[in-house]
Amino acid sequence: MNNDQIKDIAQGRPLLIKGAKVVTMGSEGVIEGGEVLVIGDSIAAIGKDLEVPEGCITFDASGGILMPGMIDTHRHMWQSALRGFGADWTLTQYFVFYYLTWGKIFRPQDIAAGNLISAYEAIDAGVTTTLDWSHGLSTIEHGEAAADTLLGAPGRYVLAYGNLLGAPWEWSNSPDFRRFASSIKTNDMFSFQLAFDVTGDPTFPEKGAFEAARDLGLRVTTHAGVWGATNDESIRLMWEGGFMNEDVTYVHATTLSDDSYQKIAATGGMASVSTESEQSAGQGYPPTWYLRKHGIPVSLSMDTSVWWSGDLFSAMRATLSADRSREHLEAHKSGETVVGNKLRAQDVVSFATIGGANALGKGSSIGSIAVGKKADLVLIRNNESPALTPIVNTYGTIVYQAQRGDVELVLVDGKVEKANHKLVNANLQKAKGMVEETVEYARSTMGDTEWYNAMNPEIPTTERIPNPYTYTDFEGTSEQHRAQI
Repeated sequence: MNNDQIKDIAQGRPLLIKGAKVVTMGSEGVIEGGEVLVIGDSIAAIGKDLEVPEGCITFDASGGILMPGMIDTHRHMWQSALRGFGADWTLTQYFVFYYLTWGKIFRPQDIAAGNLISAYEAIDAGVTTTLDWSHGLSTIEHGEAAADTLLGAPGRYVLAYGNLLGAPWEWSNSPDFRRFASSIKTNDMFSFQLAFDVTGDPTFPEKGAFEAARDLGLRVTTHAGVWGATNDESIRLMWEGGFMNEDVTYVHATTLSDDSYQKIAATGGMASVSTESEQSAGQGYPPTWYLRKHGIPVSLSMDTSVWWSGDLFSAMRATLSADRSREHLEAHKSGETVVGNKLRAQDVVSFATIGGANALGKGSSIGSIAVGKKADLVLIRNNESPALTPIVNTYGTIVYQAQRGDVELVLVDGKVEKANHKLVNANLQKAKGMVEETVEYARSTMGDTEWYNAMNPEIPTTERIPNPYTYTDFEGTSEQHRAQI
């Protein structure tokens, strides 16, 4: 797609994308050699041999996969300013760094830096809608920086306002926050939620935050079932308080009882599963293998780039693998063998698209390719990659073969945001400069010793199991043998 075509589409010229395997995530399934007509910000028609209006731009997507834009329902975008810093952390070390020691040093401009680079990262990977679980908003100025950055960034966003350094029942009811919330102008591209956790304190102080959300007409996203942090008592308090409904998303939802899962299912709640996070940091085993037994709808998220990748290709792959691993392990405990996979590639693609849309309350407008829905579209095609030939199982290719570098074209709201494998409306140099300034500020504030120690936590000693099979003196010592190898 050339620059003139991109400009013409931005000015309202219709666009016909043709020749791809169109993954609708709807009743039409996959349309081989399908066509999608985009007029303005919406999908006007799908199928084959479509009638097109005069002046329509035709884009040949043959050999590619056209799918709905992916949707991330839980991403701490501000933490992308320290991308990879916590690669060797556990969840405890994450809590110590952000909640107990260094979370307080981040300034509004640092929130903006993380949000901007994270927004570009999302679009680059075909994630067209992101919920920013923004719990670094210690002041209204921090909240304004987050909102202003997302409003100016390419893509569709939900700002889920949080403050890890404050009490949610206090900040959500403060006059300053109420003024901020009332000033937010939401639309199809930008919406607002509350983000806070329920600790299980029997006095249920979080009741005030739920009441604030209800008063403001806002959805709530909360970390639930996190080992050592939020548990069944949290769910019980929400249930008895009458705050469990279809407007609540339960992030992680790993270490809960059957009773808690049943309450979530009965009240229409949805889960946001961050498999890379859960299987590495310690929230609990990624729960899709159990959520589906309770009929709880699933969406996907990547959590934070301070640890992991910022794309949902990785999340889909990890989720499918974790679910199947657990099925095998559970079967092996009983001396049985799994002879058929319950979770399929198509399922995790659904989690990453329409599942995410439903979790955000936006299933009627995004998440699938259907007439009347917003034109949030992703074309996966890379003629330089041997991994995308042949495409015989479309969903399998998306999950197990594709990656961010294979995203050729991204449309959000009918606007081209990535073309020819490059971002179109991004000032990447500006974002890099902002992030570099945040890194230098954080390092100088912490000091080199604290910086190094935080990035390189101590490695616990491993107690070796005694091994009776050792080399004899005739063979030489085991150390000598290793040296020879």
